[in-house]
Amino acid sequence: MAADLQPEWISCLPASWSYGVTRDGRIFFVNEEAKSTTWLHPVSGEAVITGHRKTPDLPTGWEEGYTFEGARCFIK
Repeated sequence: MAADLQPEWISCLPASWSYGVTRDGRIFFVNEEAKSTTWLHPVSGEAVITGHRKTPDLPTGWEEGYTFEGARCFIK
């Protein structure tokens, strides 16, 4: 299950973790110690929902979104 972004998600990251944001607005988490990344929050194990986005390269009426598993999908 995915969860909405909340400020405490960032403040409760373990010491060796940080986060990043992709160009399209998705949040990912970085384990600096293991040199790895994940879409899932290291404490809750949930993906963070940042919403859908409309882009000029999509046909009229379409939006880009993500499944609960983190896969990109397109919504009309």
